[in-house]
Amino acid sequence: MDRLQKKVVLLGTPGVGKTSLVRRFVQSLFDEKYLTTIGVKVDKKSVRVGAAEVQLMIWDVAGPENRFSVPSSYIRGAAGCLLVIDGTRPETLEGGLDIVHQIEREIGSMPLVLALNKSDLVPEWRVQDSDLAAFHRLGCAIVRTSAKNGCGVEEAFLKLAAATIP
Repeated sequence: MDRLQKKVVLLGTPGVGKTSLVRRFVQSLFDEKYLTTIGVKVDKKSVRVGAAEVQLMIWDVAGPENRFSVPSSYIRGAAGCLLVIDGTRPETLEGGLDIVHQIEREIGSMPLVLALNKSDLVPEWRVQDSDLAAFHRLGCAIVRTSAKNGCGVEEAFLKLAAATIP
């Protein structure tokens, strides 16, 4: 069995649920309290993808405030990116696209999975499938997730892990 180690980054604007997704994935926990990430927090978890065991080094990168960019030093060396969008706030789509364009400019292309987060908040849901056209054109997988109830979280990380294996 192959054992691989891959750095992956979680990116998105502030408050989309990046830290909550990582916590749900790594520790199977959810906390209603919002804690702002400062800089970057690194966690790790091993997953099986086919015949390979992949240890994901998950870099939870603080969201860029007021359209400032994410430091490219945090992204450099990453094998893939989980871009997190808040399904209750359509403006996070534009911020997410800005981040993708920054990655392409500064780092180049990399595997990208879009986590359309907060799918448990059905009455507040504002992002429609038609709003995701730009991400479909980029060819990224899109997974509806909920850090609160765990729906889609494992799937999103497994898709990302699989995308990092050549």
